[in-house]
Amino acid sequence: MLSDGLIAFMRLLARLPLRWVRAVGWLIGVLLFQLLRSRRKVANTNLALCFPELSVQERRALVRKIFIYFTQAWLDRGWLWHGAPERTLQRLKIVGDVAQLAGDTPTVLFVPHFVGLDAGATALSQQIPRDFNTIFTPQSNQVMDAWIAQGRQRFGNARLFDRRQGVKEIVASLRQGQPLYLLPDMDFGAKDAFFVLFYGVAAATVPSLSRFARLGRAKVVPVLTRMTSRGYEVEILPAWEDFPTNDAEADTALMNRRLQDYISTMPEQYFWVHKRFKTRPPGAAEVY
Repeated sequence: MLSDGLIAFMRLLARLPLRWVRAVGWLIGVLLFQLLRSRRKVANTNLALCFPELSVQERRALVRKIFIYFTQAWLDRGWLWHGAPERTLQRLKIVGDVAQLAGDTPTVLFVPHFVGLDAGATALSQQIPRDFNTIFTPQSNQVMDAWIAQGRQRFGNARLFDRRQGVKEIVASLRQGQPLYLLPDMDFGAKDAFFVLFYGVAAATVPSLSRFARLGRAKVVPVLTRMTSRGYEVEILPAWEDFPTNDAEADTALMNRRLQDYISTMPEQYFWVHKRFKTRPPGAAEVY
């Protein structure tokens, strides 16, 4: 029942001017910053590990911004998934090396976990005439799971591959020219992961970017989505020329180094509320 009410609320938000939606997001974000102490601690711990040069006051101010951006982006799903198509076209701008997405060359899109990741997916599936695929983790709530899946498949012929599935179908779709919208920069546990540095801290990181690029004979194209006052800007960067190699661990370490460069352009819009260092190397102390 709660899920149905939330979805109805999101449909209502879809009808409002963007500045109103963002204002609601600001208010709720500030409230969540005050109430969600455990998640606030996670974000603060991440920033302390990754940006030790920041003062306590600077970290607190940044965490507050993170909560606001996160909440605003979450509420933007209302108009992304239920708003008029002409409204999404108006609010979603694709910029950069858009030619990288032309044709049917096998392509893995490296999509870091910035708050605008759903906006980026919506923009590409609506504006680029290709079938995009992605990998997802099912939600425990079936109503929410169905709503999210429907939203992410609103435009185009997007396919959602369950993370628990094997890679055979994913690789086949890549080789057929269907770009893979891949978000490999979270802590998915120790299984199949390498402990490579992220801001100087050993972080369990899956080598899926290198693996899919190699198996799919695909180029890697970074996609960065930035929230703006008018909606979102989806930036397509040039393909990496030196990726993948035959060394998956070295590739994964390189991915994290380049991710740091991307984060530096908008640190307040990254998913710092995620327990990025939850999985620790053998013998290392817990950080959360």
